[in-house]
Amino acid sequence: MTKKQRAELVQQELEKLYPVVPIPLDHSDAFTLMVAVALSAQTTDKKVNQVTPNLFKVADTPEKMAKLEASEIKELIKEIGLSNTKAKNLKRMAELLLEKHDGIVPQTYEELEALPGVGHKTASVVMSQAFGYPAFPVDTHIHRLMKLWKLTSGKNVVETEKDAKAIFPEKVWNKLHLQIIYYGREYSPARGSGEKDFLTKMLFEK
Repeated sequence: MTKKQRAELVQQELEKLYPVVPIPLDHSDAFTLMVAVALSAQTTDKKVNQVTPNLFKVADTPEKMAKLEASEIKELIKEIGLSNTKAKNLKRMAELLLEKHDGIVPQTYEELEALPGVGHKTASVVMSQAFGYPAFPVDTHIHRLMKLWKLTSGKNVVETEKDAKAIFPEKVWNKLHLQIIYYGREYSPARGSGEKDFLTKMLFEK
């Protein structure tokens, strides 16, 4: 099976499994999505979804977030890893949104990635899921599965993102990256035995 054929099979099987893919992080708009994705670094989406309801009760806009002290934000997100750094980033992110963007989340990678706590992956999620721009955010789970499926030889998420964009049609990027995440969680967890991972077996059985 060629690389192109493997990519097509992955796409077909994931579409059967997950015809509808909700965004894993609870949010109500572009700002709350950006906050949730920034918080998800080095922790689980499940944990983020447990702490954001209390955070968004008091700070679901840049104006409200900027008014809080970093220590107050930290108290609301303390169950999440790197809470001290993330709290400072959220406060400064909100302040910069107000100072430079009239409190509105910008719609370019350059402007998003200039905000504290917003790396390329976070910017890609916001661009794709909040604004509908074609993007293929690659996290460590997608990187691992793309390597497992021999669809990339990338040494890091940046290289894997380039390979993913080259091999999959642009029109499916926004949905497919979520489908891969859901598949990884359900069938091929990083610390699992891989017994349920039928897709990898399908790809290499011939």
